[in-house]
Amino acid sequence: MRTSTLGNGGPEVGVVGLGCMGMTWAYDPSGRDDATSTGVIRSALDLGVTLIDTADIYGPYSNEELVGAALAGPYRERAVLATKVGLVPGQGDERVVRNGRPEHVRRSIDESLRRLGTDHVDLYQLHRVDPEVPIEETWGALAEAVSAGKARRIGLSEVGVEEIKRAQAVHPVASVQSELSLWTRDALGEVLPYTEQQGIAFLPFSPLGRGFLAGRFTSADDLPADDFRRTMPRFQQDALAANQAIVDAVAQIAGRLGATSAQVALAWVLAQGRLVLPIPGTKTPKYLADNAASAELTLDAADLAELDALPAPTGERY
Repeated sequence: MRTSTLGNGGPEVGVVGLGCMGMTWAYDPSGRDDATSTGVIRSALDLGVTLIDTADIYGPYSNEELVGAALAGPYRERAVLATKVGLVPGQGDERVVRNGRPEHVRRSIDESLRRLGTDHVDLYQLHRVDPEVPIEETWGALAEAVSAGKARRIGLSEVGVEEIKRAQAVHPVASVQSELSLWTRDALGEVLPYTEQQGIAFLPFSPLGRGFLAGRFTSADDLPADDFRRTMPRFQQDALAANQAIVDAVAQIAGRLGATSAQVALAWVLAQGRLVLPIPGTKTPKYLADNAASAELTLDAADLAELDALPAPTGERY
């Protein structure tokens, strides 16, 4: 796979990474298969998919344990391992809540390292900014992890330009992770241009629209009963029907290019910048290979223009 870097001066990584959340959490949790997921993580490294992304909240906690076991022994040195802090389990209707207190960050990095079975992570990310804690205080605690050798670099997730600037005043920002896909383009307005200018890696999560852009779902009934996507506005039946026009357009281009819809959707994301490194999630060997092959698909100006012109989706993200 062709490579880029995790920001200017960062380690070399394959341009397509692997998001591991769905292996234990949110998407079809009753269909968890640790043996298959372990094989997917290790096969990813063989394909050049070296950026492996997890978080302490995924599970909670079980995702880091799975990733740590999969990367045990010789696999760890082949991976650029990323995890996150800043979300904790909620109660009642609150699935998760934010916790950016410095003492929580300091405690959590040690717990993540224990679960991951490593003495450091290559990227430690603030999952969400806690509005009750100044970002400078939270970011300072993440910077302490770098000083202590527990993290090589630190990054942010789902932030605006002003929050990035405030963090940069404390410690360099290596990456910004946020949703970016053919049906979620908010970051193209300000955040992505700023990260590109600053040499910060941009890590799009859900670059396949949580599987929808790959043409895998035409009805909410196609999703497992305990799948988190059933609660999301864009996966309600009326929205799915309206958004099918986007999927159909992507499929038409894919047919013309002899590619899959997923590959076209990922190639569009990759075309948004040199330091744009999507992290599609999968726990299926077939989809892993499909996603990795998108790095070799080149969209010409006409293809990109056609995709750029697709309508906005129906429904909010959450």
